[in-house]
Amino acid sequence: MRYFLRWLILGIFGFTLVTAYSHHTSQNISSPSRLPAAQCRMVKHTMGKTCVPINPQRVVTLSLATLGNVLALGVKPIGTTNEVQIENNSLTYLQEKTEGIKLIGLSQPNLEATLLLKPDLIIGVDWFKPIYPLLSKIAPTVLGELDYSTWEKHLSFVAEVLGKQETEKALWQHYYQRIEELKQALGNRYQDKKISFIYIGRNQINIDAKNSYAGSIISDVLLQRPASQNVDAPYGAFPISLEELKKADGDILFVTTFSINGNEFLKKQQQKPLWKTLKAVQENHVYYVDFMSWAASNMLGTDAVIDDLFKYLVNTH
Repeated sequence: MRYFLRWLILGIFGFTLVTAYSHHTSQNISSPSRLPAAQCRMVKHTMGKTCVPINPQRVVTLSLATLGNVLALGVKPIGTTNEVQIENNSLTYLQEKTEGIKLIGLSQPNLEATLLLKPDLIIGVDWFKPIYPLLSKIAPTVLGELDYSTWEKHLSFVAEVLGKQETEKALWQHYYQRIEELKQALGNRYQDKKISFIYIGRNQINIDAKNSYAGSIISDVLLQRPASQNVDAPYGAFPISLEELKKADGDILFVTTFSINGNEFLKKQQQKPLWKTLKAVQENHVYYVDFMSWAASNMLGTDAVIDDLFKYLVNTH
């Protein structure tokens, strides 16, 4: 269960990372020519050191978190993977910014499609360690660490790879400015309220912990979590049984689902007596939010989460 949960939280929902490619594919990928030292700089990553182009023009991203961070830093990739498919509408908050970016795979990149794009830089996450040797034959490839609880570090890694540290600083300034605006708008009306956030998949309810992506934003706004959620957890979340549903309760309950099966499972729970005993349900303070925004794990998604907090905590109360 823990192994599954880790990949679920990391964004591999409903897919298995395939790490074996055919002999034919690997034999048809040749190593890229090395850049002169003056045109690249060394970057440390999970697989060692790689000399990356100083001003890459054809970037490929491997993961939606990486894609969001690259876009936030002002670079538009030519290709990306998209590990989450939700009713064929999975990019949500990214949609307007992804026009023209070629999809090269879901939970894994199609190597031949990647090769045809002729990238000069591939940026991914450590889920792809098993195929790193093949990726690095296509273009200089760097893999950063990422899980649901360390999204800030991945932003910094991507900024370092792209040489966009100053842009990263501006992004954080914007983020904290929005956080301050929200804190001012909230005032002290929620100082004694508990904010719960859960997400629901196939026959499973998951608690979003304090050290998650959304949890860190909620904490930055100084909103309080229920005692059961005011904890750090491996990968930023943990599952609960239906008998433990009280752990999902709060004065305010944010809920999201990440699959059609999740939607169906939620509908079943909403008809059961136990769901109707929740305080947030009884007081009509349950709000359904977009999964892709609340699990984005990148800087672009933060605006969408903050927008929702304004919408449901300021504008509806």
